[in-house]
Amino acid sequence: MDAGRPNPAQWLWYAYGGGLPRSLSPWVLEDTTRHSWVLRHLLRALVQLAPVVALCLLLPPVDFGVRLTAAGGGLVIGLLFSLAYMTETTEHRAVKAGWPPGTTAARREERAERERLERNARYRSGGSGSFD
Repeated sequence: MDAGRPNPAQWLWYAYGGGLPRSLSPWVLEDTTRHSWVLRHLLRALVQLAPVVALCLLLPPVDFGVRLTAAGGGLVIGLLFSLAYMTETTEHRAVKAGWPPGTTAARREERAERERLERNARYRSGGSGSFD
C-alpha cells in the first residue's frame, strides 16, 4: 500500500473532518488543491450527508414520496451549503494538516497561472511546430 495515501478508515475519518497523521500532510495539500479539488470536496460532502439521507428515507412513518422529497431537498440544501463554504473548508483541512493559512489558495493560483501560460505558449499557437 502507498504510504502517501490514507487507508479507507483514515479517509472516512478525514471526510468527516478528522485530522490525519502529519505524514499524510502532502496528500492533504494535494487533495485540496489538485484539478479535481471541487469534485473531491463534493464527494466528501456526499459521504457526510449519506447517513442523514438514509435515515430520512428509512425512519419517518410517512409515505415514501414524502420521505424522498424531504431527503432530496435536504441533500440539495446540504450540497449548496457545502459549496458555499468549500474554499474555507479545504483551507481549514490544509491548516489542520500543518500547512500555513493561505497555502491552498496560493497553490491553486499557481496552477491556474501555469495552465494559462501553457495554453498561451508560443509553441501551441499556429500549430505549425516551427519557432520563428
